[in-house]
Amino acid sequence: MRINVEETLFCLVDVQEKLFPHISNKEELEKNLLILVKGLKALNVPFIVNEQYKKGIGETIPSLKELVDTYPSFEKTTFSCCQNEPTMEAIKAANKKVVIVAGIETHVCVLQTCIDLIEAGLEVVLVTDCCSSRKQKDTDIALQRLIQAGVIPTTYESLLFELTLNAKNPCFKEISNLVK
Repeated sequence: MRINVEETLFCLVDVQEKLFPHISNKEELEKNLLILVKGLKALNVPFIVNEQYKKGIGETIPSLKELVDTYPSFEKTTFSCCQNEPTMEAIKAANKKVVIVAGIETHVCVLQTCIDLIEAGLEVVLVTDCCSSRKQKDTDIALQRLIQAGVIPTTYESLLFELTLNAKNPCFKEISNLVK
């Protein structure tokens, strides 16, 4: 299946201040997420931002928050973004067939969100180098399970170039500079 920019929505899951310091490989994850978000913004992909119980886990990390502040944001207490009614209403209202997912933790909120999106009949693209958990083993097992469940795995660079389609796209130079 080719991923087309016109059919795509991005769902950012729980990249929050109080949890992020405990995440495996957090420096690389933050760098990758920033590239992904900047690239998706350049391509005008719509966003939905989710935050788990902000009173306990805090806001989206500052480096990402400044990039996603203008997009719809939903606080939730459910692990799956889809079990939060306002989030699911926004996903349905976007009227897209593909949902790109990235965030933390891979084995809890990301996993449950992806499974629910699949069950809702959507194609789910998981940006594997933009997801992590506190323990690497949890991420590894969750990725295996999600691929078996039907998630389409990719990396931020592969995804951004697939959405760009060709070097004549006005966003090509910006995307190319981001991934260097």
